[in-house]
Parts: sequence; structure tokens; C-alpha cells
Amino acid sequence: MPTPELPKDDEISAYYQQHQDQFQSPEQVSVDYIELKLADIAAKVEVNDEKLKAYYEEQKQQYTNPERRKISHILFAVNDKATEQSALQKAQQAQQQLKTMDFAEVAKQLSDDKLTAKNGGDLGLFTQGVMEKPFEAAVEKLALGQISDPVKTSYGYHLIKVTELTPATTKPFDSIKDEVAKAYQKAQAENSFYEVGEKLAELSYQNPDSLSPVADGLALPVKKSALFTKDKGEGIAENQKIREAAFSEEVLQGNNSSPIELGSDGLAVIRLLEHKQAAPKDLASVKNDISAILMREKAKTQLEAQVKTIKQRLNQGEKFDALAAEFKFTVKTAQDVLRRTADIAMPLREAIFKAAKPVGDKATVTTAVLPDGQQAVVRIVKVTEGEMSETDKKQTDIAKENIANLYGQDEFAALLTSLEKSADITVHQPAVKPEQEQE
Repeated sequence: MPTPELPKDDEISAYYQQHQDQFQSPEQVSVDYIELKLADIAAKVEVNDEKLKAYYEEQKQQYTNPERRKISHILFAVNDKATEQSALQKAQQAQQQLKTMDFAEVAKQLSDDKLTAKNGGDLGLFTQGVMEKPFEAAVEKLALGQISDPVKTSYGYHLIKVTELTPATTKPFDSIKDEVAKAYQKAQAENSFYEVGEKLAELSYQNPDSLSPVADGLALPVKKSALFTKDKGEGIAENQKIREAAFSEEVLQGNNSSPIELGSDGLAVIRLLEHKQAAPKDLASVKNDISAILMREKAKTQLEAQVKTIKQRLNQGEKFDALAAEFKFTVKTAQDVLRRTADIAMPLREAIFKAAKPVGDKATVTTAVLPDGQQAVVRIVKVTEGEMSETDKKQTDIAKENIANLYGQDEFAALLTSLEKSADITVHQPAVKPEQEQE
């Protein structure tokens, strides 16, 4: 864009007077607040080895990596084609074969579970509660590599093998003592947290005009926030719930807020400390901003004027390259431009294809505003008409037929509506009343 002259003070002042709504400092508040945190209560819970070891034993499952079993099976289904007896006999015969043959190979050959058969009967990791109880009970008894006797389920008979087995392991107390201590403290603090939370709500409600009784009753400090707006704040005001409460009518009128949940492990009550209404910023603080705005506007105006001048002079017959050099514009040449040419910006492509076609030796001149705010002057010297391929022609015929069908449906619907409106319709009541009316 052209570089305009710097705005004068009177221009800046005039713009400031006309657009003061653009230069407002937002409404701000700061608050006093009392914050209750589960972590703070937990930190005060006393611990010793006796208590921690008892808690560890109670919660041992949390510190245990469960056993992992990977299993495979061969299914002999009971269905319309196979009785329970025949399925059992097949399972027993296969059990004998497995003494000398590979389980996966037998599964591929004989299993009626075709989905797993191709993978040697592999069912993946065993998870309690997924299979039927007899199946799960059999899995639990198997050692690594062991194959079960035939196991009956609603599907038929299964032969099951444990292909991988990782025993359950429990982390020793001494290795996770700190982890257990934190868990114990949190568990013990949770009851106190809810009790203190109820007291916080009660004291705040009973003393709506001060946080001091709340602070004294709970032995918690009253903290202060910095100024913040409805949309942004620091510290506790980063929390949207705090900002919403701070700008609520309840708090702005000078009352304590209701307890505000800060996630699942925190509560806060706030009270207005300072309130600053939205107000115009002084001219000195926004002078540079206004200067930048005016510079952009002047540059845009100058650019538009230059583009208009260049277009006029091109239409009068002046040379493109000469004007580009005079105005220090970059010249680019493009050939075979299509509507979908990707390396030409869309606004420029649209302007090119909306422009009138050149007549004889006289080129067409058009302009376009680019996405970055720059402007382009385009000289179109030649247009080559497009040609429809056979595929395009077929698609055009289909489109015409579809459009004709749609028009026909609309006209038919309109005709039906017209006939219904003009028809004299009489509804005859049944000669015999319905059963419930006869009764």
C-alpha cells in the first residue's frame, strides 16, 4: 500500500471525538475472597505408619496391577446341525489331537468360531464379566500353556488355552508410602471439606455484609484480587465462575456471593472490593492507536485512487508496463487461467471471470481486492471459450431431466392444492356407531 503522511494532531483529536466508543476502558472490579481448598485441609491431616499401613491394606487393590491372561479357544457349536452330544464328542476327539498337534492349527481346522479360527482361536486378553461364568471359571483355573477339558456354554463346547500369563503384582508399602500418605490425607479430608463447606455457606449467608465473621469462624484468611474484567482476570479471577459472580447484581450491590464451586475440590465466597465503571480512555493513551488507524485509512484511500487512475489510463490506451513502473506496482503474467486455478486468489479469479470479454484488439481492464487488503489491476487480453466433454454433456442432460422432474412435481402439487380448494367435499357419517358409542 502507499505510505501516507503522518496524521496531524487535529485529525487525531477529531477522530477521537467522533469514535470515543471505540476507546473505552472496560468495566472492572476487584474482590475480597475466602477460599476453601481440599488440598489445604488434607495437608493438615496427621499421619503415622500405623494409620498408613491400615489404609494401604484396605485399599490394596488400588496398588495392585491385576493379573493378565491371554487366551485362545476352539468352539464346537450346538445348533440346528449339531446336537449337544455330537459337539461334546468332537471336543473330546480334538482334545486327544491336541496332545500331538498345535492348538492354533487345530483351531483353524475345527473351530466353529470362524472369526477367531483364522487367528488360531485367539480371543486376546481375558476380561472378567465378558464371557459366561463356566467359561470364566475354567480360565481362572488354567496354568500357562494348559488346555481345559471341554467347557459347556450356551454356544456349545469350548477347549480353552492360556497363551500368556502375567501374575498380579502389588506395589510394596515402603515403595509407595508417600503416595499412600497423600491418598489417606485426601480421603480423611473429604468429610471435613464438606462439613467446613456447609459452615462457610452458613456464615456467609448469616453475615451478608462482611467476610470477617466467615474468616474468624473458619480460621481462613481474607485474600484480595487484582482488578479484572468480565472476560479476563488473573489469579482466582482466571476462573469464569468467579468473574460471573463478581459482576452479578448480588455482589455489585455489596453482598457476599453464594459459595462458588472451584472444580470438585474448592469453594470460594467473594465480596466486592472495588468497582470501576467503563469510561473513555484519555486521548494521550490512545493517540498512537488512532494514528495507526488513520494511517491505514489514508493508505487505503490513496491505493483506491491509484487503482482507479491506472484503470482509467489503461482504458485510454496507455501501456501496462509503463504505468506499473510509474506507480511501482509488480507485474505478473498468467496464461490459461481457469476458474479453479489454485495459485491465483479466489477474489481475483472471480473478478477475472465476471469481467467483460475483450473486443477485437481492445483488452478488458478490471480490478479486485485481495485477501490481504492489496488491490490488483488486471488486463485481460484474450478469452478462450470452454468446450464441453462428452461426460459433461451427459451430466448436463441428466441435470436438465432432474430439473424438469422437480418442476413437474411442483406443478402437480399446485394443481392438487387448487382442486382441493375449489372442490365441494361432503363427509358421510357411518350408519352404525362405533362400539363404545353404542354402549
